[in-house]
Amino acid sequence: MANGPPIVRTRFAPSPTGPLHIGGVRTALFNYLFSRHHGGEFFLRIEDTDRERSTEAATQGIIESLDWLDLERDGQTVFQSTRIGRHAEVAGELLALGRAYRCYLSPAEMAAEREQARAEGRQWRYDGRWRDRDPAEAPPGTKPAIRLKAPRDGETEIDDLVQGTVRVSNAELDDLVILRGDGTPTYNHSVVVDDHDMGITHVIRGDDHLTNTFRQAQIYAAMGWDRPQFAHLPLIHGPDGTKLSKRHGAQFALEFRAQGYLPEALCNYLLRLGWGHGDLEVLGREEAIRLFDLDGVGRAPSRMDYARLNYLNGVHIRQADDGRLTREALERLTRRPGLVLDDAAAARIRRLVPALKERAKTLEELADSAAFLARPVPLPIEPKAAALLTPEARRMLRDLAAALAECGFTSEALDAALRAFAERTGRKLGQVAQPLRAALTGSTASPGIDATLAALGRDETLSRIAAVAR
Repeated sequence: MANGPPIVRTRFAPSPTGPLHIGGVRTALFNYLFSRHHGGEFFLRIEDTDRERSTEAATQGIIESLDWLDLERDGQTVFQSTRIGRHAEVAGELLALGRAYRCYLSPAEMAAEREQARAEGRQWRYDGRWRDRDPAEAPPGTKPAIRLKAPRDGETEIDDLVQGTVRVSNAELDDLVILRGDGTPTYNHSVVVDDHDMGITHVIRGDDHLTNTFRQAQIYAAMGWDRPQFAHLPLIHGPDGTKLSKRHGAQFALEFRAQGYLPEALCNYLLRLGWGHGDLEVLGREEAIRLFDLDGVGRAPSRMDYARLNYLNGVHIRQADDGRLTREALERLTRRPGLVLDDAAAARIRRLVPALKERAKTLEELADSAAFLARPVPLPIEPKAAALLTPEARRMLRDLAAALAECGFTSEALDAALRAFAERTGRKLGQVAQPLRAALTGSTASPGIDATLAALGRDETLSRIAAVAR
């Protein structure tokens, strides 16, 4: 019985040298969705062989970011630094096969030659001087690097699943160092060994890796290993088409979390940033897995559109569970001084969240609009709200308090009571509601006054009115 095609296996392989960038988030998302769409597996590999720049904090930040985004991985996280022995072993195999050689060009010589080339306005390329030279000629005490014997004729060709067929003349690629003189592997070598050993079938990453891919293809060929399929994603630029930077807005996954974006909204936005399926814009996780494939990925760079992200975040907030939103709002409010976040305040917020979420674009906005529910009496009053609390308005509020004390505290009963009070006193409803809103919230904006009253409850409502109607 013939074996079927290999199971799809993808990986996300960040270097832990800083926070997880939004471009990396999209790469991880596309790898995840592609593997799940095809019933495959998705792995995380931390490429931490750069010991000087890699940090434990960055590693934990990457893992925390992927967990927040609910990008579930298969198996254990692979740390590249634990596999250095295996990388050296493969370099030794290439030596034994005659497909690599020891190079005794010292780092000092190389640095001097690079500097000379820079001064002459040309790119330095290793000339292969130790490719066929007798190691006996090596200067004493020099620790050799190991270089790949790259093909010098023809082309290296990649059938990329996004970019199409791309190729480079082998004459443009020099003999790559695969193992440094100190025994540490280079990036391109360790990536190939790890991807092969992990059985990765598809390498999906940013198109800034395309040059690396040509070099990695030569290592696969030298070892006689099957290459994975490659897909190089266009990069994400700022709204003005330049490199995305902090002047444009948030750049890193946990920045977006701190600013109040839901993970499903960020994933929805990034999915549509460079991938399309007709006019479909709002997608949940299951639908994204069902629809996503690489044939929908475009070749042009994408531009961050923070206004569109805010819109989608608002959509997902309105769809979110009210209990979850209450917890999110309370967690944010705990970081703000002057609030009383007891069970009563939590209950008020929970009751008003269905109305509050209708206008919120971020969880920070949701928390802003809920903060008044946790403020102790007397409330701070904004200037525009204070202007509504004239002596006449305060007298009206005293009379209104008496009516509300006898009212059932449901939205329907409160609405009826306010309308009846306005009609009885010869006022328009707004002339009653706006001073009342100022007294209850300290501002001129809130959800419907009946919903606000119902959320506060009778005792808190009367206490807040009394504080301004004295």
